Amino acid sequence: MSAIASVRIHASQFPENIRHDLLKSLRTRHVNHKFHYDSVKQTQQWLALHQAYSPTRNDADCVAIYDRGFEAAVAQMKAKTVHIIGLGCGGGQKDTRLLKLLKARGRKVLYTPCDVSSAMTLVARQAALAVVPDKNCFPFVCDLATAEDLPDTLFSRRSALAARLFTFFGMIPNFEPQLILPKLASLIRKNDRLLFSANLAPGSNYTAGVKKILPQYDNPLTRDWLMTFLLDLGIERNDGKLLFEIGNDPTGSGLKRIVAGFHFKRRRRIEADGEVFSFRPGNAIQLFFSYRYTPALVGKMLGRHGLEVCAQWITRSKEEGVFLCRRK
Repeated sequence: MSAIASVRIHASQFPENIRHDLLKSLRTRHVNHKFHYDSVKQTQQWLALHQAYSPTRNDADCVAIYDRGFEAAVAQMKAKTVHIIGLGCGGGQKDTRLLKLLKARGRKVLYTPCDVSSAMTLVARQAALAVVPDKNCFPFVCDLATAEDLPDTLFSRRSALAARLFTFFGMIPNFEPQLILPKLASLIRKNDRLLFSANLAPGSNYTAGVKKILPQYDNPLTRDWLMTFLLDLGIERNDGKLLFEIGNDPTGSGLKRIVAGFHFKRRRRIEADGEVFSFRPGNAIQLFFSYRYTPALVGKMLGRHGLEVCAQWITRSKEEGVFLCRRK
């Protein structure tokens, strides 16, 4: 195995744009989620959190619905060469399972692990190299929230004629739907497929379902992971309190989300890239949010952007869903 990895980095993750996004996060007091994956430490914290709380690590039924989704997606990919594009690839474990299945069915596989974190992208690349030769793996570091030219920059010329299967596992809850769904729709061609998962609110009562899953967020591992961003800036734990609350989508979509915010109880002054930011008691900074969907809301939101669900698999707990989608 080569000691060198070739990684393409989108302009959205160039230093000047990272600086711009950091200052914007502090000015608006709404943190861009990418800053929770910025360092190797944060990547390791997230992987530990994922290991502890992700249903795919702790619920055999959840693993089963992904396997059924993988089987269905592979069955629809008739081409000899299939390009998997892992948007928000994380550690790449699910993408690698999908790649293995395609290879076992005699397909030539290409893989683009795409994540905002360089460290995470390299972890996914390493996992995939057990299946995909290095020459067919195209790591791509990109901020999906701010990149406006994904159709022109995401794909390697070597994969132009391959059938494309996009994965978007565990990501859709952490984006504003009116921001990410048009971008996903812009990538999907008529014969492409999108396989994604969403955290769901269980039960027939949407609000009660969101309340039920709150402990999956309000726990020590999540707190440590989110606080790392503030601690690295010079904010101290006893400057305030990290609170998890349930809120409505500010755009009025009807979705509910879990929001984590740090609420200051004493004054704190920090400096970032030469700019001073002052916080007073009663001020708050939003660190994180996660939307909770229902299967019906998934179909409704995708339909607004020309996409449709052609198959879905829901865990018995009703807390996780996998959806295979195509262009209408």
